[in-house]
Amino acid sequence: MGLTKYLKAAFLNRWNLLAVLAGSGFALLSGRADVALPLVWAAEVAWLGLLGTHPRFQKYVDAQDAAATRSATSQAAQRSLQRILTTLPPKLIERFRALRGRCLELQQIAGEMKHPAEQQLDRPLEDSQAAGLDRLLWTFLRMLFTHHALSRFLQKTDAAAIQRDVDRLTKRLAAMPAGEQDVQQQRVRKALEDNLAACHERLANLKKATDNLQLVELQIDQLENRIQSLSEMAVNRQEPDFISSQVDQVAASMVQTEQTMNELRFATGLEALSEETPSLLRPIEAKIVE
Repeated sequence: MGLTKYLKAAFLNRWNLLAVLAGSGFALLSGRADVALPLVWAAEVAWLGLLGTHPRFQKYVDAQDAAATRSATSQAAQRSLQRILTTLPPKLIERFRALRGRCLELQQIAGEMKHPAEQQLDRPLEDSQAAGLDRLLWTFLRMLFTHHALSRFLQKTDAAAIQRDVDRLTKRLAAMPAGEQDVQQQRVRKALEDNLAACHERLANLKKATDNLQLVELQIDQLENRIQSLSEMAVNRQEPDFISSQVDQVAASMVQTEQTMNELRFATGLEALSEETPSLLRPIEAKIVE
């Protein structure tokens, strides 16, 4: 589809469409449409071939496509953000606010060390530092939501009741004569076996959800501790560039955590975690969580 994409973009360009319409209209009004129209379309084909294969035009089309993709991804992230903030209970929202506050402290301390003579209260956040901290906060917020979703699932699932069904079905199967030839009894056995398999599957899912919940809890605590460590480092190292590099390293090290978030989308229904993240440290975004 490579060249076709550029030829299509060249044809659908509004100036090209206007030129085609104008040329076709002139050809129809000229009285020699049988001659003029082929000339117009021959010129159009030549123009499309020239423009569609031009490197600068292809770069422009690619840039437009990339911008559209980023916009769609950003909108998906904003939808997920709004859903999370309206679903999480106050206790977890407060936990997120506390971590976000630590990130703002870290950002302010780093800025004050880099620009000690300037007032920092109204100073805009540096993009490189804000991007790293935004990613950490976004991952943390999604982890809180995943923890909340898994907790609700476990609260609504009665493991003891499932186990009782397993025991009951197992006893019924054990009580049935082995090698029963009666068709009806064979159907009953098959139904019992299928039901028992479903119960075992439910128990396995419950065990997996419990393990995932424990993993998410550990990763939440781990990220909180890393943010705390970065805040303390900002005070002790007195090196803002080093602090920025540490923020980037922590963000890059969250690959396993982000993979966990994507694997648990069945429980949360969130979009896959991508490179696009909401600007959680910006003043306009701060109003959402304060």
